[in-house]
Formats: sequence, structure tokens, C-alpha cells
Amino acid sequence: MSDVLRIGNCSGFYGDRLSAMREMLEGVTTGPEGPRGLDVLTGDYLAELTMLILGKDRMRDPASGYARTFLRQAEDCLGLALEKGVRIVANAGGLNPAGLADRLAEVAQGLGLSPRIAHVSGDDLSAALREGAVALHPADRDWSQALTANAYLGAFGIAEALGAGADVVVTGRTTDASLVVGPAAAHFGWGPTAYDELAGAVVAGHVLECGTQATGGNFSGFGDLPPDALTTPLGFPVAEIAADGSFVVTKHDGTGGAVTTDTVTAQLVYEIQSNRYHGPDVTTHLETVRLEQVGPDRVRVGGVVGSPPPERLKVAVNVLGGWRNSVEFVLTGLDIDHKAAWVRAQVESTLDASPLGRPATLDWSDTGPATPDAPTEESASVLLRATVLDPDAEKVGRPFTSAAVELALGSYPGFAITAPPAKPSPYGVYHPAYVDRGAVEHLVVVRGADGEEQRVVVADPPVTTGADEVAGVEAQAQRPSPYPAPIDTLTRRMPLGSFVHARSGDKGGDANIGLWVATTGARHDPAKHAARVTWLTKLVTPSRIRELVPEAADLEVEVYPLPNLGGVNVVVKGLLGEGVAASTRFDPQAKGLGEWVRSRMVSVEDSLL
Repeated sequence: MSDVLRIGNCSGFYGDRLSAMREMLEGVTTGPEGPRGLDVLTGDYLAELTMLILGKDRMRDPASGYARTFLRQAEDCLGLALEKGVRIVANAGGLNPAGLADRLAEVAQGLGLSPRIAHVSGDDLSAALREGAVALHPADRDWSQALTANAYLGAFGIAEALGAGADVVVTGRTTDASLVVGPAAAHFGWGPTAYDELAGAVVAGHVLECGTQATGGNFSGFGDLPPDALTTPLGFPVAEIAADGSFVVTKHDGTGGAVTTDTVTAQLVYEIQSNRYHGPDVTTHLETVRLEQVGPDRVRVGGVVGSPPPERLKVAVNVLGGWRNSVEFVLTGLDIDHKAAWVRAQVESTLDASPLGRPATLDWSDTGPATPDAPTEESASVLLRATVLDPDAEKVGRPFTSAAVELALGSYPGFAITAPPAKPSPYGVYHPAYVDRGAVEHLVVVRGADGEEQRVVVADPPVTTGADEVAGVEAQAQRPSPYPAPIDTLTRRMPLGSFVHARSGDKGGDANIGLWVATTGARHDPAKHAARVTWLTKLVTPSRIRELVPEAADLEVEVYPLPNLGGVNVVVKGLLGEGVAASTRFDPQAKGLGEWVRSRMVSVEDSLL
């Protein structure tokens, strides 16, 4: 058995770079032992929104429901993976892992190959919900209308498949990190109570799951990346995992981007909630994660502590919420607020007078001021967006678009819209739920080249954590900073991002913002780093976040210190409404929220600059 398991990633979402699978299989990483290829290649194709997209696909064609791009990649690269002895693990099965396994077998046969293909299923609860055969928590909601309902399975089904000799493992809705934890557990022989080792691998999986976000993608310190990041595609990350669960994050030689403590931190704080990462196999204590730059493009991650997982499995539920449509008006020059008020009143009065009535939701964006004395017409203009949602497609169709278009010659001066009227589109609503583990059959099916199948049901973990203990962690969000109050000092008004990085994203209807003090690049000052961390941890409180993000004024805000990472994690509850597909917010996935917060002005002590 090798002392190190090298796991790479070739996909962070459904639509990622198609060539990445071949790039990762052909590339090598030079470490202390010289240039080495991969042992395992993973691909993450699923997100909450992706499950909704696949659910719509399945409505049109019951044989679909999986990520078709993975099949294209496999057709191109399966022979190369078998030749190099690299095993492939991907959650591309989506809502139909058995169907994808069947199609992979057909592709392999067409290529003259004989891989052992496994699929992991049991996560899809939608049929059971419609039949009333399973109950979800909370129980006060009607779950029977779910378009998709998938429990987040853990890593031991993947480990079982690899232990049975599978060359390719495709899953449905396992956790993203399970794609890495499963191969590590199989390789090192970890059992279900190896909590620290499993937790370390969960962190490795979380770093890898979003692909090039760990090597400089969506990184607020992008100005510090090497010049080749402008012309060379960012490399996908590689984790070199040791038997104790510690690992080194790196990337293949000659690929773009960088691996630094900051790029890794950026991914660590992405789309997390509290300082506990509650997975189906282990609860990972994120406040224990420690990073160390050990070489160019090499960051060691260790010290991770784990504890038993929660007693219930999380379930991602999507229901069809209705229909939506939108129109964007262009407002130019002077009197922007008055122009906006006039067109709003005109559209609303027309909709109110319609025989069908006003749609259930009519949401207007804020306009903001145009650039004064603007040098171009575009910079003198702002956009005003009207978005409507309703269970009835007709109400958000022609009555709505006509109410806007018919104003073209009878409204504010310079009237224009950015696109022709569009037809309504369906939208889904995401709901997080929970299910008792006993209601889920975690099934692994391994088929040989002769078509013979081996079927194994994966057992539940022997020890779990009660709901009260989980809730107790969330209560820590309201605790004060662990640092003493600073003495009065001279301050300067500056953007928060002067030496603070951010990464933000969505968790259903909630938004998360990770904020941390830079540890590399032009914003880093080693002599002032500790003092800056103290300042940031005291600055970021729920009330301060409500000041920096006025949209959150009436929302619940949680703040979790992450001292080892030099920062905090912020969760803004309900900022995104009912989730990305139903949100009418300008940035429905909160991808730019962190950058906005970094641009906000705060008082910074002179001694920190």
C-alpha cells in the first residue's frame, strides 16, 4: 500500500471544462518523490440547482437524469484511465446512477474495453414520498409534491465499490466530499469510527470539489496570481492524502493558477454554515483545520478533528414553484429615481387592471445612481429589473411583457429594454429536509465485464450525534469575540478588502460569506497579521454585517470565528429567499456578495495599515 493516495478533480459543476478529464489523466505532479500521476480522479457534477435541472430532464425522458457531459468525457478517456490504472469516481449519476452505469457499459463495449463499473444508489426518495412510504423532517410540510428528493449519502458505498475492484464508480446524491473520502477510506482501511482521519479527508474533498476554485478561480486576490493565469487555463487541484487524514493540496505541473494558503482558505470557507461540517460519516470541526505553505503550489492541511455524524441524513428537496419572467429597463442620464418611479407605477397599474390580476410576486431591483458627467452613454445608464413569479404561467406571460413593451412611446425619456419579451420559464423551490437513516437503503452494485452483478447494502454508522448537540453548535454563533476590546486609536476609512479576502456562495435560501486576513501576496504583512486577525474577528458581528449588507437588516445573521484560518464565517439566513431558482435577487447565488462586502468602507486602525 502506498503511503500517499493522489486524488485529483476534473469537474466542479455540470458544465465545467470538458477537456479537464484528459488533462488530469495525462498530467503529472512533481512532489518530494518526483513526478507522479493520479491514483483516483473524481468529478463533482451536482448542486441543488443541478438536481432541479436533472429532475426536469427526467420529466421529459425517464431514461435520462444523469450528467451527459460525463459520458462524453468517459468515451474519450476511459481507455486512458484503464491504461494508467487511475480509478474514476463521480457523482454524475444524478437522479439515475443505474442508467448512467448502463450507458457506460455500452460505451466501454463499443471501445473494446472491459472495466468493472459500479453505481451507488438509494438516495432518491421522490417516489417513496409520493407513495407516503417515507417521512421527512420537519413533518409539518407536504413533501408528496417533490420533483426531486435526495438524501446525502456518505463515502462507504464508494469505498465498498472500490474494495470490490471497481474501475469506475458513479453515484447519485452523495456528499461532494464523499467522492474523496470513499477512495481514501478504501485505500487506508479506515473504519466508520476513524473520525479524525475521515474528517481530514472531508476537508480534502471540500477543497477539491469545486475544481479550479482551489487554484485561483473566483479568488479575491487574483491580482497576486502568476502571469500565466491570464493565458493558461487554471489547473484542477490534487490532494496527496496520508494515512492519518492529513494531506497536501497541489496541482499538475505546467497548469495555470497557484496553490497558496489563501487560495485553499478561499475554498475552505465556501458554502459552509457553522464551524461544524455535518456529513453523513463524520462531523468535521472546521475550526481545527491548519494550513502551511510547504513549497511552491503545495499547501499542507492537517490537525483536523472529527466526531460522530448526525443521527439523520440531510435531504435536498426540489418542488416546482411556478413560473417566472423578467424585463430590464434602461434608465439614462438625469432624474433616474423619478424615471424609475414613473415606469414602476405604469407597469403596476396596468397589471392591477388586467383581468388576470397582478402576479403573486412582483419584485423591482434597486437602480442606484448613474455616473455623473459620464464619458459614455453606457456609464450614464442604470438598469431597473422587474421580476414576476406566479403559479399560473399565463399571468407572467403576455399580460406582463405587454405591460412593459406597450410603454415604449409613452413613458420616461430614453425608454429602452435590454431584450425582446420572453416566454415564462418554470422555476423550482429548494427545501432542506432530514430523514431517519433507517428509511434509506445505501446500495452498491458492482458489475463485472461478464455482466454479473454484486450487490451490497452499506450499514449505518455505529454512533451518531443527537439533534440537541448539533443545535448547540449553532448557538455558538452569537458568542462574543474571544479577543479583548481594543484601546482607542486613530482609524482610517478604507475598504474592508484592503487586507481581507472573501469568498461567498449559497446554501439554499441562505448566503455564506467567508472573510479572512490575507496570508500571501501584496495584501499580506507578516508583522501585522495576528493583529489584523484580532481586529477582523472583533469587527465582524451580526450587527456589523447588517450594516454592511442593508438587505440583511431584518434577517438572522450568524458569525463563527475560524481562528486557525485567520477569519470568520458568516451565514445570512434567508437572504436568497427560497433559493437560487426562485430568487429574484440580482445575485441569486451570492457569488459576488463577498466582493461587495470587501468594497464596503470600514474604520481601520492606523497601526494595521
